[in-house]
Amino acid sequence: MLGSATAWAADSANDGSSQPDHLAVTQSDFGQTPDGEKVQRYHMTNANGMSVDVITFGGRIQSIELPDKNGKSTDIALGFDNVKDYIDHSSVYFGATIGRYGNRIAGGQFKLNGQTYNLPKNNGPNTLHGGTKGFDQKVWAAAPIDTGDRVGVELTHFSPDGTMGFPGNLAVTVRYTLDNDNDLRIHYSAVSDQDTVINLTNHVYFNLAGAGSGTVLDQVAMINGDRFTPIDKTLIPTGQLKPVSGTPLDFTTPTPIGKHIHADNPQLKYAEPDKGGYDFNWVLNTQGNLDDLAVRVSDPQSGRTVEMYTTEPGVQFYTSNFLDGSFKGAHGHKLGHWGGFTLEAQHYPDSPNQPDFPTTELKAGQKYTQTTVYKFLPE
Repeated sequence: MLGSATAWAADSANDGSSQPDHLAVTQSDFGQTPDGEKVQRYHMTNANGMSVDVITFGGRIQSIELPDKNGKSTDIALGFDNVKDYIDHSSVYFGATIGRYGNRIAGGQFKLNGQTYNLPKNNGPNTLHGGTKGFDQKVWAAAPIDTGDRVGVELTHFSPDGTMGFPGNLAVTVRYTLDNDNDLRIHYSAVSDQDTVINLTNHVYFNLAGAGSGTVLDQVAMINGDRFTPIDKTLIPTGQLKPVSGTPLDFTTPTPIGKHIHADNPQLKYAEPDKGGYDFNWVLNTQGNLDDLAVRVSDPQSGRTVEMYTTEPGVQFYTSNFLDGSFKGAHGHKLGHWGGFTLEAQHYPDSPNQPDFPTTELKAGQKYTQTTVYKFLPE
């Protein structure tokens, strides 16, 4: 238990087992914002020694503790120990719920129903991850979840019409739950009273060897996507869908992340001009089927693996190209270049300006949903 936390535990009698299932969620304080808003942390645990911490500031995954093949646990998610560091280093988006629009919108504007909407530009000429104060900078309301076979937290946020330039009063719910199969499930839902655009995701950084343990270049990735959305020098999609075959972006078979990351390729130079890196949207072959494997990444040394399943058509695979070791994360870990990777399940970047991409328009009164599951091994 975390200090004087409140705890909720799943009842082991639910499955008739004589062994406790150890599913539990506890709540504790995690400080406050400069404005005095209190931030809470929800700590989920399961029978396999896995735990997940979610904080209400930014709806963030703050920590994921997972045993390796020898039973030794470590934190595999990059994060911070306090609210101030999350605010001071907001541009890295560690673990955050991203909204209203994940990824980039070209020129900080889009048209909807014949009207042009202007957004704050916070990534060169473009808008990134919802603008200068997106969902990652909000304190979310929260309540624990205990369904008997899953525990977690439900987060809610109300985004008024015009926030960061986006139309519509938008009500958002994000549910994080953990089970005894080591499945961390994130379910998003939202509704607006006006037509709007929306693209929610999570920006957790993984290092399967342990946060702060070095680069992820030796970790082995498989992305179930034959195509990607090429980008220009400002990281905006060109509108094309190109095959990954014959390029450094081909992860259709398991490939060490670092095998081609230094290749002399224009796309890699756009993503990281100095050393090369990945920051691209892959078009998934899964067609929104939550039962089909979208991504698998494994660490040969620790034996840890994360698999991603999602209802979304794309995934942004990003190799923390701009971490430079200039600040420390949770547990005092130094976070350097290529020190983690993200698997951001999403619709394609700049979709509001790309008519041939799957639409991100949400009609007034209709419900938006998105579900992504991160499954961790060994379990």
